[in-house]
Amino acid sequence: MPDRLKTVLLFGAPGAGKGTQGSLLGGIPGYFHMSTGDMFRTLDKESELGQIFYEYSSKGELVPDEVTLELWHTYVHALAILGMYKPYSDLLILDGIPRTVAQTTLMEKYIDVLGVIHLRASNQEDMIARLHNRAIEQNRIDDAKEDVIRNRLAIYERETRPVLNHYDQSIVHEIDAIGTLGGVLSNILQVVAPIQDTCHTNPAKV
Repeated sequence: MPDRLKTVLLFGAPGAGKGTQGSLLGGIPGYFHMSTGDMFRTLDKESELGQIFYEYSSKGELVPDEVTLELWHTYVHALAILGMYKPYSDLLILDGIPRTVAQTTLMEKYIDVLGVIHLRASNQEDMIARLHNRAIEQNRIDDAKEDVIRNRLAIYERETRPVLNHYDQSIVHEIDAIGTLGGVLSNILQVVAPIQDTCHTNPAKV
């Protein structure tokens, strides 16, 4: 694998639609969407890591940085070995990491962040309703509790939103998260397509 992976971050509060838009992007050749939420949910709940994840997620809290980074690095390496992710040709779309300023610093040796898509949703009550409905549809019972949802949003504002200030603001792109799926995706592609073109023009050396 390359020393640093060419990456675009999907950023935004819980309920802003990162997972949905990431999945749509991941269906386009040349983009690989990786969600840390999906990564954590694949954990065996009886394993040590699985129990740590459940302990924090059930309260709407963030999993400790060291645990998150250890699991992420193992997971992305496995995806590359299996051929699902092609690090020399795919643009990595990261959803859900980094979530803290500390993670941002720790991940600098692994990823080369070429762009940050900030999905912005101004109405918090709309996001709470969206998260509640999603939790019911996906049978994620803990996520359906309003106090857990509000705690997740508060933690985002306190611990995750400051990550945006870590990056050069010239690569941070504000995208309105409220709209049709296709409309939001179109706005995102206007940002990421030129980045992907640049990656193909200047590919990483094996």
